[in-house]
Amino acid sequence: MQTKKLLIKYGGNAMTNQSLKSEIAKQVLALSEEGYQVILVHGGGPFINKALRSADIQSEFFDGQRKTTSEAFLHIEKTLIGEVNTDLVGIFNQAGLKAVGLSGKDGNSVTAVKYDHESKDGKGNPIHVDLGQVGRVDTVDTSLLNLLLSGGFTPIMTCIANDKDGTGYNINGDTFAGQIAAALKVDQYILLTDVDGLFSDYPDPKSIIRELRLSDLSQHYGSTIQGGMIPKIKSCEEAVVAGVRKAVILNGTQPDQLRRYILENESLGTTLTP
Repeated sequence: MQTKKLLIKYGGNAMTNQSLKSEIAKQVLALSEEGYQVILVHGGGPFINKALRSADIQSEFFDGQRKTTSEAFLHIEKTLIGEVNTDLVGIFNQAGLKAVGLSGKDGNSVTAVKYDHESKDGKGNPIHVDLGQVGRVDTVDTSLLNLLLSGGFTPIMTCIANDKDGTGYNINGDTFAGQIAAALKVDQYILLTDVDGLFSDYPDPKSIIRELRLSDLSQHYGSTIQGGMIPKIKSCEEAVVAGVRKAVILNGTQPDQLRRYILENESLGTTLTP
């Protein structure tokens, strides 16, 4: 039987609690013991916010994307690689996994290009916003990730990558994860955040949208899908368009949702399919 690959994007306030992180690691171990190969991709918004505040650098967001000056990038890189990634690797290893910490730089697994962001002004007119050292994924080389997976390791990857000239870029963790999921052609892409999914009338629990098809998305952008949910849904969309069978948004503050959704086929979160 062919091994199934899962890519889990872990982020948001679901990452700020140490006991929750330990529970996520236990859930990933359970999936591994059931024969799944798991890749974890993480951002670290709350940790970046704290680091930038400490450095007296103001955070600015445009459509869910963080503007990143060269000074801010140094703090973001140090935080994501030196703090968040290292911490997760330690927690996952303690849970019994063989975790390996990576960024897109390692093995040139991901190359970036500068992200040209188009937004709209108050009158709805398109405007160009220079986000600084914010990138998008240009190419993905999956050879290192596949080598680690085949050796029984759990790659834990953060969303920093260089361009072909060696300039570093901060890439939105959701879009980064979606591109990795697409390149690896994983069976499922799971996006863990701190909400239960996409709501038609947030936070009314009865309004959660359980199932979405690609053809449904256009009617939700700009209304149901706003702010920080935009890159999350777009990453799911890109992964499914590229051939991932389904993408799901689950609540990472309830770690058992991983087991219940994947192993017990419980109806949870919001699932996007072709």
